[in-house]
Order: sequence, then C-alpha cells, then structure tokens
Amino acid sequence: MPSTSHATLTTPVTPELVRGALELEETHDGLLPHRLPAWARAQCTDGQLAMAESQPSGVRVVFRTRATVVELETVPTKRVYAGAPPRLEGLCDLLVDGRPAGQASATGGNTVTIDMSTGSAEMSTGPAGSVRFDGLPDTDKTVEVWLPYNEITALVALRTDAPVEPAPASGRRTWLHHGSSISHGSDAASPTTIWPALAAAAGDVDLVNLGFGGSALLDPFVARTMRDTPADLISLKIGINLVNADLMRLRALGPAVHGFLDTIRDGHPDTPLLVVSPILCPMHEDTPGPTAFDFSRLAEGKLAFVASGDPEERAEGKLTLNAVREELERVVETRAKDDPHLHLLDGRLLYGERDHAELPLPDGLHPDAATHRLIGERFAARVFAAGGPFGVGG
Repeated sequence: MPSTSHATLTTPVTPELVRGALELEETHDGLLPHRLPAWARAQCTDGQLAMAESQPSGVRVVFRTRATVVELETVPTKRVYAGAPPRLEGLCDLLVDGRPAGQASATGGNTVTIDMSTGSAEMSTGPAGSVRFDGLPDTDKTVEVWLPYNEITALVALRTDAPVEPAPASGRRTWLHHGSSISHGSDAASPTTIWPALAAAAGDVDLVNLGFGGSALLDPFVARTMRDTPADLISLKIGINLVNADLMRLRALGPAVHGFLDTIRDGHPDTPLLVVSPILCPMHEDTPGPTAFDFSRLAEGKLAFVASGDPEERAEGKLTLNAVREELERVVETRAKDDPHLHLLDGRLLYGERDHAELPLPDGLHPDAATHRLIGERFAARVFAAGGPFGVGG
C-alpha cells in the first residue's frame, strides 16, 4: 500500500554512502561508480571493458535512517541490441537490515543502441529518473539500495522523509572477487541474486565484485588493482573469457596466471586466495574460441552463442575449457607447495554435467537466475563453511 508520507529531505549522494565501488567519478549526470580506478582504465581502450567496469555490479548505497519513504534519483544508461530480444530490465534491490524489502527499476536515463553486425553504437540522452520505495518501518534501520548489475548508473541524490546518515562499518570481512560475465551477473534476476552476492550473504562478508563481462582476461592492471585493494579474502575465476576471445595460446597461459598471482601476492602475501576454474560450458569444453553470435537464433528473436573454433586446433595450443582447467591445476599445485593460503576450486563442482541436464545455459554461455542461485549456494557451502578456504579459522 502506498505511503501517505512525502520524501521532502534531499541528501546528495556522497562517497560515504557508497560501498562496493573502487572509485567515484564526478560527471554532469551525477556520481558515477567505477569498479576500476582511473589509472587502470587509462591502460585499456577496449569498449567492452569500459562498459563492464562502469556497470555497478555489487555496488550499493548504504545509510542509516528512520525514513518510511526512500527515493534514489539516478541517471541510468540502458543498452538495446538492434534486432535482438530486449535485455533484462535493470533492477535496484532494497534491503532493510539485511533483508529483502523491495525492487524497482529506474525511469528516464540514457539509451545506447548497439548494432551487433557492425559493432557500432548510438547514444540517446534522457532525463534523470528515480527508484522509490515506501511503506518502510518507522524505526532506526540500515537501508541498502543495490544498483543494477547491468546498467551504468550515475547517482544524483536521496530523497527521504527523515534524515539520512552514513552507516557504520559492518565489521564483516571483505571479499574481493574477479571473474567474467557470470560473476558480473549475466543473466541473474536482480543485483542481490547474482551468484557472488548470494554467496557473500551466506558467508556474512562484504562483497567487492570485479566481475567484468567479457573481460576476465588476466589483464595486469586488474592484478595491480586487486593488489592495492584492501581485502580479507580474494578469489578469481579464470578461463571462459580467455577461450571466448581466443586471446592466448597454452604457452602464454601458465606464465600469465603466475604473473597475476605474483602481483596479488605483492599486496596480500598471506590472504586466503582461491582460484576457481570454469564452470561447465559444453560448447567450449573441447572446442576453442572465438565465441560468435548465433545469427540463426538471432533471426528467431533469440540471443545465443556458438563456438567458432576447431577442436583439432587444441594441438596448436588453442585454449579450451578443459585445457584451462588442466593448466590452472598445474599452476596452483606448483605454487601451493610454498603458499599454504592458495586454493583451487574446480568450477564444475559449482555447475557440472548433471546440472546442465536440468538447467541448461539458455544462450549456451550464461546461467539463468536459478543457476546463479545454485552456484552461489554451492560456492558458500564449499568455500565459506568451516574447513573451507574462506571459513573462519580455515
């Protein structure tokens, strides 16, 4: 039932109210969360990474208040793929004292229309919009507004019917995670139901999510960012994007993983560090990339992907998911002799052949909402439980 209260107090969104971002940029639209710092963004001109790191997966606005009405003014940037079915609408999730309390999509904002056949993009601008939640309890509480994982979102202001103040530090451990679009959120139902957010909630930790769609590519600037980011727990999920992009050959993979881990260890010498190999993806288990759009499915109004490599090319060093898993196992086994805080998790324990029979990947590449929940629950059970790599005292 709508509240009769009016949100009459305006509070600018300041860095003290934002968690999960590594940098906040002042723009003409508002405060723009970034998940890579400016110096790292300057070292790569790839438009895919630029889009992915500025989509605020895991970023939330957090504050204390007695307000019964909360309205967050934003300028979202939505994506439209010409000729493809609409992407999932960007949702904000509301948590009150850690419990789900509502969902809403922002109105207004900008739209980027992408032509997949040419790669061109056209931007149309729009006005600021907002998400509004009312009927909240008239008590002192911690409110979290989790931003859409799939929409760039500039933050303008909070409007409430009671004063707002920054929430104190939670006291929980910080989990820093890096991965691909699956870690980024595709195609989860909402920002708090991407698998890392579900696992973080189950493990009672604060998430910093460096899952970048299409961009988990062992970039040195990402390793240096992780080196310099405070964290109590660190994980990286490696493999699917290396195969998707046909980025490197087997000869380069091992040294690149060693170098990435070396850099992280420069800043976090004793932090629990978990390497996660790829979940099952049948089309790339033994077939190299690059991954391509399945234009026959696109003609049917469905977004899907295909592996365009040749299985025989593995003999030439082209990467498949099985080749990546074997190399990751070798690297971690070698390093773990001198690094007791380094661990490996086979991604197929999170999503494997039996799971694929029941919950196939709808587009051949990305898990759906139910599979995100499955992966998050399994990760928490294996990693955050007593005796697991991130278990208390583990």
